Amino acid sequence: MNILVTGGAGFVGTNLIKRLLHDNHTVISLDNYDSGLVENEQPNTQYINGDIADINTLVDQNIDLCFHLAALSRIQPSFTNPVETFRVNTFGTGVVCEWARTHHVKVVYAGSSSRWHNPYQSPYAMYKYLGEEVCKMYRTIYNTHVEIARFYNVYGPHEIVDGDWAAVIGVWRRQVRDGLPITIVGDGEQRRDFTHVEDIVDGLIRIGMSTERHEDGWELGTGKNYTINEVYQMFKNKFNIDCIHLPDQLGNYRKTLRENDDAVNRLGWHPRNILQDYIDNL
Repeated sequence: MNILVTGGAGFVGTNLIKRLLHDNHTVISLDNYDSGLVENEQPNTQYINGDIADINTLVDQNIDLCFHLAALSRIQPSFTNPVETFRVNTFGTGVVCEWARTHHVKVVYAGSSSRWHNPYQSPYAMYKYLGEEVCKMYRTIYNTHVEIARFYNVYGPHEIVDGDWAAVIGVWRRQVRDGLPITIVGDGEQRRDFTHVEDIVDGLIRIGMSTERHEDGWELGTGKNYTINEVYQMFKNKFNIDCIHLPDQLGNYRKTLRENDDAVNRLGWHPRNILQDYIDNL
């Protein structure tokens, strides 16, 4: 198949492209390298450096399937730049859906577990939620085949460790690397469903290659969560590193946890609970 991955030089996109190449697909990436990295580029892949809003002029190949991962993917930076977050996460998704409608391409949209929280808590949550609504509108009005895959707290190889786009595991890896204490936002009792990126990729592949159509969205989480304090203890056991607590932040949910089993039951997807092993092998 000819497969387009938007955000293909990013964390999840890089792992997805590796798997697609292994499965002998022809892969094209569209990424503006805001958070994507040139060093993530894989051989035998066409990388297009450009904005998601320009997909119509930048992608002229015949595409069978699009994994739409391009997004500004963190909560805290969205408070600083809500307009750009809207442009990329909502408007950009609308452009992709329109491109898919006119070119008859199936799209798998990278949604977020923030869907289950109050969208008014952050620009990120609101605009990812609106991105889902755009997908559902195209599905309903135009019969465009758009599937929604909601990610839960992804970690693993190629995760971002430097800069504002790093998530908690990446931030802590950087702090270990730099000899700094680990920072815990708030009381650390907030719980997170940490899902390995290879399981996210496997879920995406199953959604993309299946003829199953979900009436809402596929939930890609392990179904097991840990407190941030519990994860810190894993790091402390491994690296003997101290922690400091920072004030709580806007948009910091108390819990994420996959509770819907549709991906497991309908797609045969089986995520692994391997966070401890991952940290032990860092």
